[in-house]
Amino acid sequence: MVTRISTAGNYGAVLANLMAAEARQVDAGNRVSTQKNGSDLKGYAQKAETLTAMQTVHARLKTYQSQNDQIATKLANQDAALSSVADAGNAVRQAIENALASDSADTLMQNLQGQFQTATQAMNAQYDGKYLFAGGQINTKPVTALQLTDLTAGPPISSFFQNDQYKAKAKLDDSSTVTTGVLASDIGTNMLTAFQGLQAFNDGGSGPLSGQLTPAQRTFLTAQIATWKGVADGATQLTAQNGLVQQRVDAVKTSLTVQADTLTGMIGDITDADMAKAATDLSSAQLSVQATAQVINALKNTSLLNLLR
Repeated sequence: MVTRISTAGNYGAVLANLMAAEARQVDAGNRVSTQKNGSDLKGYAQKAETLTAMQTVHARLKTYQSQNDQIATKLANQDAALSSVADAGNAVRQAIENALASDSADTLMQNLQGQFQTATQAMNAQYDGKYLFAGGQINTKPVTALQLTDLTAGPPISSFFQNDQYKAKAKLDDSSTVTTGVLASDIGTNMLTAFQGLQAFNDGGSGPLSGQLTPAQRTFLTAQIATWKGVADGATQLTAQNGLVQQRVDAVKTSLTVQADTLTGMIGDITDADMAKAATDLSSAQLSVQATAQVINALKNTSLLNLLR
């Protein structure tokens, strides 16, 4: 029996091997250069559906992280403003105690005016160009009183607050929602009412509050210490509530970071190339291409046409 020898058949087989080796070389070269197993979902074959699902979840986590960073910054600004209001309340109480201790109200009203402006400026605090404590009226200054004398000019205390009753809420992740909004009227109604009482007393028959204190003035100011302790405590409580929301946001941020990092690792397990294997595959493919090219060159010299000659 004689085996048929075909030059065309040999060339076809060798060319097929060469094309396969070149394809392996291109694939390994891409993995080495990009450090990825593929350039699109087709490159991940049966894992494409899993990869798409993980990337969708990862993108949602990143959105929450970005949003929570903004929420945390807003809450930090609110904390500073609320602390300033509480400090102003404590400062007023301290000024009254100092006046009683020195039996003199020479600078009391000036101190009160300064603390009043500190408190109202804090209640009118802004973040990102929007008023923090205005509810839904973010472009409207929530507190309009400028001077202590405004409080005794006739309008009720409520008229000096321009906020509505909307309290902003934020969704921190798929299962957590917190209320981040605080209203100027909740912060300042008691404080402005207490300021109004001081100014009215100063303007009334027992005033003005200046120089040595009269018995009536001492009695009035002594009662004001408890009033202002309550005002300061109320502002401090709002600050503490804001702090609890900050803690909740920080906890969720930490949880989201852990989840995102875990998903990043899982996605990397699918998409990131094993660089050692990729380099070995590239070297092997290059060797196959070279070997196949040498076979083709050898076939040229063993052609049947050459033998027939």
